[in-house]
Amino acid sequence: MCGRFALKESPKNLAEHFRVAGHFDCAPSWNIAPSMRIVSITADHEEKRHVRMMRWGLIPSWAKDATIGNKLNNARGETVAEKPSFRNAFKTRRCLIPASGFYEWKMESGIKQPWYISYKSGEPMAFAGLWEEWKPSDGEAIQTCCIITTEANAIMQPIHDRMPVILNPDQWEQWLSHEVRRADLVQPLIAPHDSESMQAWPVTRDLNRAGLRNDAGLTEPLARDFGID
Repeated sequence: MCGRFALKESPKNLAEHFRVAGHFDCAPSWNIAPSMRIVSITADHEEKRHVRMMRWGLIPSWAKDATIGNKLNNARGETVAEKPSFRNAFKTRRCLIPASGFYEWKMESGIKQPWYISYKSGEPMAFAGLWEEWKPSDGEAIQTCCIITTEANAIMQPIHDRMPVILNPDQWEQWLSHEVRRADLVQPLIAPHDSESMQAWPVTRDLNRAGLRNDAGLTEPLARDFGID
């Protein structure tokens, strides 16, 4: 699963890295939690990429109320093409969700210890995401998204059995394309990322206090050795 992540890059760096058109604003955050508005990248029919700020927690277009989004922060890659909540978006509304790194919790002696996982290079990651637009009976339409997950790779296995699907730059165009609608053409992109390019370490449990602490110290490694490179 993916329940918390960080995005510290400036809009300028994000625009350059993801080759995004147009201007947008976003503030760095080291404690992004479900229900928050997050940076999502979509492509138009001319394949130009744009940033949209979306609420994290997908609300299907057919939903009667917004509360379903509280349960749809993640979509399992193994069933995303079949589940009613995700299958339409999987065909036509795929997005990239940038992240500097993500957090996962490992149970240790009855305590959930958070870990931070990122690229060794320091470059931002691109999570595979889905998005929807939902209109309540009385109000404006809102855009929401979720992160697709898959089984853990070698670096994640000692921490958790799931991880976000992380796409390489040479996969972005296919993932965002409006022309690619067949599930079997994008399903192969849903796979554990190469672990050699990644790093992981334990971080402060202050991370658990979403909304109360949000600073770079949340990603700093703890002093003690937890036995994972």
